[in-house]
Amino acid sequence: FGCSMADKADNAAEAAAKKPSNPSVLPQNTIVHPLVLLSATDHYVRVAKDTSKRVVGVLLGAKEVAGERDSWKLAGAHEGLYAAQDVVNITNSFAVPFEEDDKDPKIWFLDHNYLENMFAMFKKVNAREKIVGWYSTGPKIRSADLDINEVFKKYTKNPVLVIIDVQPQDELGIPTDAYVAVEEVKDDGTPTRRSFQHLSSEIGAEEAEEIGVEHLLRDIKDTTVSTLAERVNAKLTSLKGLKARLQDIHAYLEAVAQGTMPVNHEITFLIQEIFNLLPNLSVEELVRSFSVKTNDMMLVIYISSLIRSVIALHNLINNKINLKDAENEGDKDEKKKKEEKDKKDKEAKDKDGKGKDGKDKDGKEKKGKESKGG
Repeated sequence: FGCSMADKADNAAEAAAKKPSNPSVLPQNTIVHPLVLLSATDHYVRVAKDTSKRVVGVLLGAKEVAGERDSWKLAGAHEGLYAAQDVVNITNSFAVPFEEDDKDPKIWFLDHNYLENMFAMFKKVNAREKIVGWYSTGPKIRSADLDINEVFKKYTKNPVLVIIDVQPQDELGIPTDAYVAVEEVKDDGTPTRRSFQHLSSEIGAEEAEEIGVEHLLRDIKDTTVSTLAERVNAKLTSLKGLKARLQDIHAYLEAVAQGTMPVNHEITFLIQEIFNLLPNLSVEELVRSFSVKTNDMMLVIYISSLIRSVIALHNLINNKINLKDAENEGDKDEKKKKEEKDKKDKEAKDKDGKGKDGKDKDGKEKKGKESKGG
């Protein structure tokens, strides 16, 4: 009785974390690191860009407790839950030579020797990383994937297939889909059939990876877009994602109400938690606080618009003044050039006049001498 519920949850999480992972238990969650996405995209661009082909590679990582050494720490009972459900932490990857026939998908080739040699070299760098599965650029599951998955069972018990969409059309979701192969046992006694079971996946990163991704995004961002426009675009994308999630919840609740889907108490509990966290808008003080906050923000926007208009008008006046000064300077230059030209012409005329007068004087003197001699 002296132990609180939080202490019990922490103790349960610690016990689950200390419990060794059972390799026969199928993984329930996959965490993909940014380095894997960058490597797969680079592999696709180098090998299969502008074609209908796909590329295949090996996923490296470990089955460990979520938050054991990463920055995406999950607190309390969730961490123990993830440990019990066997999370696959995918931290690295490398490409392998792969070819398949376009006409017959059952004909394919995977270079085993290259795979084993590359894994041996990766193991020398980081012995902790093991082969946990393989990736494909899909973009969907293909008929030969089950056979390829059997090849990877040679290297790991339950290989995970992660389909990475290198050309995502949906900006709201994540570009990864994870699957694990299972045996379907039927009640009618027919032979079992292999199929892929979908796993939940998320993107997780260590602190060093987060810094690297931030620098990468800083280098490739559009410099012509202002910071305010980027923030508005981010808010718009978030609202679109929220709308999509609400539509999913609405569709699920409608299906449960119509009896087409069974009730999942965990989902209903989370939906109830969402409603409990919503603010009570019937409280007058809360409504007044929202109004004051909105008015403050609108005042800032209004003042910013006024300042922007004044600055634009100021720049326009400066531009007019600069143009007028440039025109005056041009007129002065033309006038100066014209005066210089007139001066040169006058000097040339004066010179020609003097030369003509000199010739006439010489002619008169010569004529006078001739008349004297006669």
